[in-house]
Amino acid sequence: MRIISDYQFIEDIDRGATAAIGNFDGVHLGHLSVIDMARNAAPNAPLGIVTFDPHPREYFAPKAPPFRLMSSAARASRLAKVGVERLYQLPFNTALASLTPFDFADKVLHQGLGLHHVVVGADFCFGQGRKGTAADLQSFGEDLGFGVTIAPLMAQTDQTISSTAIRTALSEARPRDAAAMLGHWHRIEGPVIGGEQRGRELGYPTANMSIDGLHPPAFGVYAVLADVLEGPHKGSYHGVASMGVRPMFGENKPNLETFIFDFKGDLYGTPISIALVEHLRGEEKFNSLESLITQMDADSARARAILTSL
Repeated sequence: MRIISDYQFIEDIDRGATAAIGNFDGVHLGHLSVIDMARNAAPNAPLGIVTFDPHPREYFAPKAPPFRLMSSAARASRLAKVGVERLYQLPFNTALASLTPFDFADKVLHQGLGLHHVVVGADFCFGQGRKGTAADLQSFGEDLGFGVTIAPLMAQTDQTISSTAIRTALSEARPRDAAAMLGHWHRIEGPVIGGEQRGRELGYPTANMSIDGLHPPAFGVYAVLADVLEGPHKGSYHGVASMGVRPMFGENKPNLETFIFDFKGDLYGTPISIALVEHLRGEEKFNSLESLITQMDADSARARAILTSL
């Protein structure tokens, strides 16, 4: 997959794509439906995605609580896995935010990226003040010479599949419901960072990860699937993870600590991907280290049983 980050300097090989437009946070089933429409709209054209970094919501409200389901790198990795060939990851800045809806269609999509066809969701808004609608884009496309398909919102049972609904499921400790809307397990990806090595002292060495900038799932202990993405230990494993601030040792910055079953090796700096499968219990503060270790033993046994049955 080719990643393009400047619509004003495009190589000929990256023009003429059919692209779905949106933020694609989580790359959920609704997103996949839109991507499939783009794939089928012009099968002989490169399949592309037009998205933004930072997320427009981060640009307009930089002090708001973290809400993203995945980092830009994790999103790119997921999009590549579903067959996207061109990722137009455009910097969202003052210049882009100030474009009128027509100028966005003309200067960015038509003249800049040279798109052949675009697909957007029915709730798509764009341009200065989010004044442009999907119907407006369809009209602009007719004038400028590119096709536009409007994808209906996708529903599952009694709710629309959306990043917001997935965040709610994760906040309510329902990772399997989130996975049903995503079409895959919710994953947290990133490099293993240094910790205080308390887990090693307790007999449970953990791979620690930052969740900065991401929507925090419910704190507590999870059965997880762990993928080591690079290096000599590359592969898939089972494990148990703690999400939260580690109240046993004082208030700390939230992070994710994963104990990988039957694993020995150094993962510092190695990118890993942790899939949240089932929430086992909430975060607790124990009266003693012995009580904590006893609970960790029970958590591990329960997680092994859950993961073995997948």
